[in-house]
Amino acid sequence: MSEAAPEGDRFGTAPAPRERTRLIGHEEAQTMVRAAWDAGRLPHALLLGGAEGIGKATLAYTIARFVLSGGAAPAHSLTVDPSHPAARQVAALSHPDLLVLRRVPNDSGKLPSMIPAEQVRKVRSFFGSTAALGGWRVCIVDTLDEMNAQGANALLKTLEEPPSRSLFLLVSHAPGRLLPTIRSRCRMVPLRALTGEEVVAALEDLADVLPDLDRSRFTEAAEASGGSVREALSLLSGDGLAVRNATSVLLDSLPDVDPKALHALGEKLQGDRGGALESFVSTVEDWVSDHATGRRQSTAVRLARLPEVWEKVRRAAVDADVYNLDRKTLVFRIFASLDEAVRP
Repeated sequence: MSEAAPEGDRFGTAPAPRERTRLIGHEEAQTMVRAAWDAGRLPHALLLGGAEGIGKATLAYTIARFVLSGGAAPAHSLTVDPSHPAARQVAALSHPDLLVLRRVPNDSGKLPSMIPAEQVRKVRSFFGSTAALGGWRVCIVDTLDEMNAQGANALLKTLEEPPSRSLFLLVSHAPGRLLPTIRSRCRMVPLRALTGEEVVAALEDLADVLPDLDRSRFTEAAEASGGSVREALSLLSGDGLAVRNATSVLLDSLPDVDPKALHALGEKLQGDRGGALESFVSTVEDWVSDHATGRRQSTAVRLARLPEVWEKVRRAAVDADVYNLDRKTLVFRIFASLDEAVRP
């Protein structure tokens, strides 16, 4: 399969959310949206919040297809036939009444870290004109977390005075960090992490278009994914699972980490440009989160400075990815911070 163009909402060569015609999980949210539609009370803005990779954007496009098709789905469902004109146009991002704000490559071919302000400025003119097909107009923002304060404020102006038959579908990995003024103007739709069985089902659904996925490891990846299909795909890519397992062993040995094992882990990450690094960082974050919330107990772990450790991990990982820093150095930096935090 040819390499897909870099897009902020796509993982590797996997289908982008707009191309997914089957949504796995989130039945409660789908039922709520369908009931609101049938009652003629669909909110003008839905804030889809939850962990990364659980299907928030896929749900957004599912809702968009349903609304832009005029509700052309079976009773109690949002699933529009993929052959429906609105479904085909949404998948191609060619529907005249759909505006999608997301990260796409710039003129130099690089993927920006934030949604450009010029994209956000299109919102007012989009909703200021009449719907091209005489129905609803839909704007998807994927994600609000990738929009700076200037962009968020520009979006807020239209959210405050939405025209009739307009719908915002706002995706966020951390809705609690958004501007309170934006949250207050949306119907919050919290989405839970998928079950292991749902993650496996999603992987099976992708297997035909991603033939390199190792089916024999789907269950293992799903169990380690935290309910995220994106994380499961990352684990199944290259050394993802091996890196997660090695990282977990080292974390559980803190503060008495084996230097040779630490060197070996750093070697596994050398030359990596995504999957293994993501697996390493997410494993560390999960470990920190589990101890901070009490999901895991250990007398050896005293994370008194948890916020500081968390920020160091995130900052070091971002710097390593953006500036292509040495991965072995990254491993030692993060474990040095963790070692310092867990010692009495």
